[in-house]
Amino acid sequence: MEAKASAKYIRGSAQKARLVVDLVRGKTVNQALATLQFTNKRAADPVEACVRSAIANATETAERANIAVDPDDLWIKEAFVDKGPTKSRFRTRPAPQGRAFRERRHFCHITIKLSSDERPTTKRSVNDGDATARRSARKSVTTSPRERAGESATSTAATTATVSEAAVVEQEPIVTPTENLEPTPMSVQTEVPTDAPTVPTETPSSDVDTTPGADATTEKKTEDKTEE
Repeated sequence: MEAKASAKYIRGSAQKARLVVDLVRGKTVNQALATLQFTNKRAADPVEACVRSAIANATETAERANIAVDPDDLWIKEAFVDKGPTKSRFRTRPAPQGRAFRERRHFCHITIKLSSDERPTTKRSVNDGDATARRSARKSVTTSPRERAGESATSTAATTATVSEAAVVEQEPIVTPTENLEPTPMSVQTEVPTDAPTVPTETPSSDVDTTPGADATTEKKTEDKTEE
């Protein structure tokens, strides 16, 4: 069973409204309403009103056809936005360098179609369990750049610590007790014989004048004494 609702002449451009419609296409009604409630876009309110109108149309159509339909089973089968008329004002708005632009107002038309049939299995409508399993498998295979940086830093620190420990071991070798037992050199003493004769050493007396010309002076003094 399908139901459709449309909102005409919604203020805003069709391009901006399509950004909101793309968020809810293919989702269930509850997911779509929750998404639109927290979407910070001006077109979110008109789209939400259109979705609620489509839900009411689906309930009324099911009652007329005497069919039991649970609103929670409805999902958005189609959602698109058409371009509406553009209103041109005679007044102008200011522009740079003294110019003026004509003011234009855009409108759009929003159409949403709901369905109670089974949702096709596509990439957009994958079960939450399958998505969680895929996400966990992807995390187990690949790690984030921050985790890789942390692992590399840890491995670098461990390697540096190992190298430093090896350097300390090389600089300070272990000394065994046997290596310290080195023979001490023996002191050699020479004996001086006591019976050897002592040779007197002559020291020059301080009375003898050793300056040059001293012999001539002494000879002259002796000659003077003999003459007397």
